Amino acid sequence: MTLKEKILYHQIHPLKLAADVSCALVSLYFFWRHNVLVGLATHFIPPIAASVLLIRYGHLEALKSSRAGAYLKRHMTRTVEGVRSVGDIVMVLGAWFHQPALIAVGLAVVIMAWSNGLIRKPASN
Repeated sequence: MTLKEKILYHQIHPLKLAADVSCALVSLYFFWRHNVLVGLATHFIPPIAASVLLIRYGHLEALKSSRAGAYLKRHMTRTVEGVRSVGDIVMVLGAWFHQPALIAVGLAVVIMAWSNGLIRKPASN
């Protein structure tokens, strides 16, 4: 498996997803409290560590050959990853400014980015 493939498929590993979701939730609490250093640390360090470990040591072949892997290969472009990041930033801003609705909007953007292949109509010939 190439490094590019590992970078792609590690995104759907259960440990990576758990790190991303749990750390986002914890960090939003710290951003809400305006504790920027702890917020940034909890938001980024564990997910990056999980990525590094999974890319280096993870066995990702089963994920590559799964339906989720096929979906990821087809629909997870750099643009979609960018949209996910924008949604993440919106959630952080919502926490910082004590705006639960903004957090919800950011979460909706992240969910829409992950599900873009389910909601987009395929191009017709």
